[in-house]
Amino acid sequence: MGLSASAPARAADAPGLAALERLIVSCAACPRLVAWREEVARVKRAAFADQTYWARGVPGFGPADASILVVGLAPAAHGANRTGRMFTGDRSGDVLFAALHAVGLASQARAVSADDGLTLSGVRISSPVRCAPPQNKPTPAERRTCAPYLSREIDLLAPTLRVAVVLGAFGWQALLAVLVEAGWEVPRPRPKFGHGVTVAVTHPDGRRLTLLGCFHVSQHNTFTGRLTPAMLEAVLQTAKEIGGTDE
Repeated sequence: MGLSASAPARAADAPGLAALERLIVSCAACPRLVAWREEVARVKRAAFADQTYWARGVPGFGPADASILVVGLAPAAHGANRTGRMFTGDRSGDVLFAALHAVGLASQARAVSADDGLTLSGVRISSPVRCAPPQNKPTPAERRTCAPYLSREIDLLAPTLRVAVVLGAFGWQALLAVLVEAGWEVPRPRPKFGHGVTVAVTHPDGRRLTLLGCFHVSQHNTFTGRLTPAMLEAVLQTAKEIGGTDE
């Protein structure tokens, strides 16, 4: 097995976020996802025909001392798979970063490229799957293969992490699975996802993490009004209060 294929197995030994990010970027553990992310980069969307796509695993984005972790689903084919930064360069990201900026967690309201100067304060953005999946639907096996990255990211954020804002049911289920596997005490039966649902989990070492459910910032949800900017900002404001970043 090549190093790129065995990258998830080495995630637990990553000494810091930079090392973890290198593993994610080099990962080739899921053949279907590797083939898809590279095919998208070859074919491209017409609007981005002159751009070179990232077409690799996408690491988390945000400071190492974040108290809030935003957990999505997976990179978008022509968003993060193109730009190399979570939620950057697509309409879902437009909604998310506008809300983060509105509550004081992002330096600007739009994210168009990895070098656009945007910075996050007190919050980091991640996902349970790091490669763009066909039809935005990773398989259960792909989710399990990728899980060590999110697990290690949570461990490395341990000194400051207090709350996770989980976007959508897939991210919710995936995060709960990661936490259970890592030994966190999760209520039984496992809590169901819902917008505004709040669940506290604890680790045997004494850590506590509050999970906040939020409808995903997908175009379907935002165009239909199922998720409004005010709803998203309210969840993020609650996260700031729990995370101790609210001024």
